[in-house]
Amino acid sequence: MLEKINDPKDLKKLDIKDLSILAGEIRSEIVKVVSVTGGHLSSNLGAVDLTLALHYVFDAPRDKIVWDVGHQTYAHKLITGRRGRFHTLRKHKGLSGFPKREESVYDVFDSGHSSTSISVALGIACARDLQGEDYKVVAVIGDGSMTSGVAFEGLNQAGGLKKNIIVILNDNEMSISKNVGALSKYLTKLITNPDYNKLYQNLKDLLQDIPVIGDRIVDLGKKMTEGLKGVFVPGALFEEMGFRYFGPVDGHNIPEMADVMKKVSNLEGPRLIHVVTKKGRGFKPAEDNPDVFHSSPPFDLETGILKTQPAAPPSFARVFSRTLIELAERDEKIVAITAAMSLGTGLEDFSKKYPQRFFDVGIAEEHAMVFAAGLALEGMKPVVAIYSTFLQRAYDQVLHDICLQNLSVVIISAHSGIVGEDGPTHHGVFDLSYLRHLPGITVMAPKDEAELRHMLKTACNHKGPVAIRYPKDRGVGADISVPLKMIDIGLAEVLKKGGDIAVLGIGSMVYPCLKASEILEKEGIKPCVVNARFIKPLDRDLLVELAGTFGKFVTVEENTLEGGFGSAVMELFEKENLAGKIAIKRIGLPDRFIEHGPRPVLLKECGLDAESIAATIEVWFKRQLKIKN
Repeated sequence: MLEKINDPKDLKKLDIKDLSILAGEIRSEIVKVVSVTGGHLSSNLGAVDLTLALHYVFDAPRDKIVWDVGHQTYAHKLITGRRGRFHTLRKHKGLSGFPKREESVYDVFDSGHSSTSISVALGIACARDLQGEDYKVVAVIGDGSMTSGVAFEGLNQAGGLKKNIIVILNDNEMSISKNVGALSKYLTKLITNPDYNKLYQNLKDLLQDIPVIGDRIVDLGKKMTEGLKGVFVPGALFEEMGFRYFGPVDGHNIPEMADVMKKVSNLEGPRLIHVVTKKGRGFKPAEDNPDVFHSSPPFDLETGILKTQPAAPPSFARVFSRTLIELAERDEKIVAITAAMSLGTGLEDFSKKYPQRFFDVGIAEEHAMVFAAGLALEGMKPVVAIYSTFLQRAYDQVLHDICLQNLSVVIISAHSGIVGEDGPTHHGVFDLSYLRHLPGITVMAPKDEAELRHMLKTACNHKGPVAIRYPKDRGVGADISVPLKMIDIGLAEVLKKGGDIAVLGIGSMVYPCLKASEILEKEGIKPCVVNARFIKPLDRDLLVELAGTFGKFVTVEENTLEGGFGSAVMELFEKENLAGKIAIKRIGLPDRFIEHGPRPVLLKECGLDAESIAATIEVWFKRQLKIKN
């Protein structure tokens, strides 16, 4: 049946009862492809029936369906003309794992960061009304995304403006789903009935025409209705925010969902349909372990066993987790905070070891930082671990609530640099630029997993804000059994002496720089290789000393060149009145959004593998020699 679906209009040719058969085929296709490519499996499987109901009722792309991140959109991609390319999902030059406007007219908004769909939908609805157009606008948002303040800001304005928009709350975790029952379903059927809503509006108009007391009676009736719904229906919060609430609705009963959506779509004002789904639906390993399969690597199609590399070194996240537990055993003031990223950041083990000292605040990065500030005020040592791409959302809080007050908060910028198949919405390539200019902060990046351990110990004992960034990658095999030690703040290390050129690497680029130096030596160029370790403060004394020896410097970073590590080095030389005496070549990420693909492939394309670094340095060095001569 799936082979016949090339466009959402093809769904409307089917009997609605057949959509459940189609849903099964779609789930099979998603599981088959993700088992090879990896991806967000459990949440996508849970949203298949919802997707079919949406496209069966609404007329996309004329009607605008705004998806909140891509954790729900695989089925959407399959039925909107991309079935033939679905096997390329998350592959280099293939389909994105997230909604992408350049991919399809059915993708209304590029969304990789959560909680934006309601605000986007409201903006579209306002533009529609200002331009005198007539179409429906639907925002689909998950319950996890509802923990973000951004979602509630959108709800607040939408309820106030009374615009015609529909919000679909895809709930697969929240406690309100427990209220599903016979009475709740009966009330949902009642309040979606067109005759009921016509009577409701006519009675309201009639009562409001009664002089003096009409509005009071309507208000009293509304309060009585809300009170009754508050007892029986879990939607009082949304009603208070100006939305008419409908649900809960079984998110795997396509005819029931379609019936509710059709009736609700003909009503006026802001409406919210609460749909209850199950993560991993149709694939037992994902149903049993939805968190593991939230963003999974490739796995065995028959058993669901993840395909891993057991012999490889542990990931940076794993080493961070073990080290933080080790430090917490000795210091009871250490607490860990994350924003719905306990597995990805490695804090899952910490949460089990010290549940009272672990806080997952949900998708609320801004709150996480201010919460950490409060803990630090009272002498605790908060360590906040957030992916670099999501740390961007808390920029103001890092600046105003932590750095301005010089609070001792350790910020872990995890998954920094190129992250791979999740693409431009998830690459963490800006953190060196947006962190290093904040007064009072110390910013460091380890060359390997052993140095990460020492940096974490240093950060937990430092007075003032500290940020540590590490990549979404495995370590290099460094010895992590050595005792933890403090690192002098701002002290770099010379890893290899040379006489022709100084190469300064930071973080994940240090080992590629060492390898590049071996290639260069074969070409007669002898580099001095430095592990900078600190982006802020830089090792002023060493850099000034090297400037007296070398007239040529190269900086290498896995960060955008604009305002990054190389820029910091240039600024230091300018400050020391050395800028005119030396030549500098900066190597880093280009000023564009990097597409998705395997991390090694993207690094090579961006010139950040060892061979490319060596080639760039060789060409530049020889050009400088010609200029000098």
